[in-house]
Amino acid sequence: SGLVLVKNPHLDLMEEDILYHLDLGTKTHNLPAMFGDIKFVCVGGSPNRMRAFAQFMHRELGLAGDGEDVADICAGSDRYAMYRAGPVLSISHGMGIPSISIMLHELIKLLHHAKCRDVTIIRIGTSGGLGIEAGSVVITDTAVDSSFQPRFEQVVLGDVVVRSTELDKDLAEELLACSREISDFPTLIGHTMCTYDFYEGQGRLDGALCSFSSEKKLEYLRRAYDAGVRNIEMESTAFAALCGLCGLKGESYRFHLL
Repeated sequence: SGLVLVKNPHLDLMEEDILYHLDLGTKTHNLPAMFGDIKFVCVGGSPNRMRAFAQFMHRELGLAGDGEDVADICAGSDRYAMYRAGPVLSISHGMGIPSISIMLHELIKLLHHAKCRDVTIIRIGTSGGLGIEAGSVVITDTAVDSSFQPRFEQVVLGDVVVRSTELDKDLAEELLACSREISDFPTLIGHTMCTYDFYEGQGRLDGALCSFSSEKKLEYLRRAYDAGVRNIEMESTAFAALCGLCGLKGESYRFHLL
């Protein structure tokens, strides 16, 4: 049917579902009226970037006004920012798996309660590239963990739950085809490695702690490249796992910065 799924039988027993970190709820807001026509959701780390993206989409879609006064739908919360431009929802998710996971749980419930159909969700943002030209865009085919495995591991009530992290390959190819119309930056498809840390977890030598040598770092990064990894960030495995389980057509689209 194309509906966004939730896989939680307890929700049916609740009189009200409060999306606490989005400052929305099923009794306080008419979610189908507010969001029922949403077809695309774009998520990224920074509130300012997602506001700028919503303004850009406002202009691209030829909507009334200049989009400069686009309103933050989640203004009552200081956790995330949410904007819309026609059928496009633009939401910030902060940095790291815990932050994006909280946002995705509530976003998926929001889309479910709003009875949205055939929604495509795209993660856009920055990352650290691996063996590619600075300024490149990496379209993720599979998100992998720090051992280069396509999995998202989470401890639930003391048990380790493992979930798949493959993304929609048809969507990846579609985005790659679209990129050929834009010559400003090289674009490629590759694996994205997701870590739990920005410093040691990504092999950086400039953190408050560093337990390895520069030689060991380079050897690890070579192994990552040989395993198909082309960029490194901190959200993709959770993003891929939750979107895949809940029927969202998802993709991660990231710029490589120096």
